[in-house]
Amino acid sequence: MNYSDYQTLSFSRSGAVLTVKIHRPEALNAVNATLHTELSQVFAQIAQDASVDAVVLTGEGRAFSAGGDLAWFGDITPAQLDALFVEARKIIVDLVDMPQPIVSAINGVAAGLGATLALFCDVIYVADDAKISDPHVRIGVTAGDGGAVIWPFLVGMSRAKEYLMTGDSLGAAEAERIGLVNRVVPADQLVEQAQAMAARLAAGSRMAIRSTKASLNKHLRDAVNLVLDTSLAFEKECFSDPFHKNAIKAFAARSARAANTAIADTAGSAAS
Repeated sequence: MNYSDYQTLSFSRSGAVLTVKIHRPEALNAVNATLHTELSQVFAQIAQDASVDAVVLTGEGRAFSAGGDLAWFGDITPAQLDALFVEARKIIVDLVDMPQPIVSAINGVAAGLGATLALFCDVIYVADDAKISDPHVRIGVTAGDGGAVIWPFLVGMSRAKEYLMTGDSLGAAEAERIGLVNRVVPADQLVEQAQAMAARLAAGSRMAIRSTKASLNKHLRDAVNLVLDTSLAFEKECFSDPFHKNAIKAFAARSARAANTAIADTAGSAAS
């Protein structure tokens, strides 16, 4: 199977283990239009790859993924918005239906869609310095891209409501304590340990492990069928709400100020 056409995902193999890295390190692996489209394609492609028996999903550089790239939303057209939400549903369904076990290795920040991707994996490893959050509400949109499905599934309804309605982040130790993740490991051992778990799963009975995953994911698929379409529809509605539009404008203004400051600092350094 050829993965060379992807622009924002990188791939490496070790035996039957495929490691997938979200690859926009200059933007903390934030999800732009290209990455979103590629995420809506990659899990279905891996599912058809007979040479892969387990997958590791992680981020390149200092973050797993900082979530949606807000610069993308500033000038998104209605047609692009429609396509975004079709892709959003496919990403989650493909992740749940993928037969191979998938291990996430959360490095640095996992926020919004980034957190959703990590938490939908079958086994979740997290670096001891990582932070996890779903801050959709802070920019005035529903936690619609899967957070409303997976957080209560992992930590119960009351904790899910707290974190999804406030957008607060939590550290690795607290995430492990409440059952959001499987295991906290030293940051410099994160990918190695995640790959070791993936290799262990890849070495087991393909039929037994895949059928066990499929059986367990019937529970999760029911939750997806019950919640995801509703939460995505609510999220889409929020894109026309003044709170969200103002939040995007504020983000654009902050980004412009930061860029101007960087240019001024560079000019000052050159002059001196």
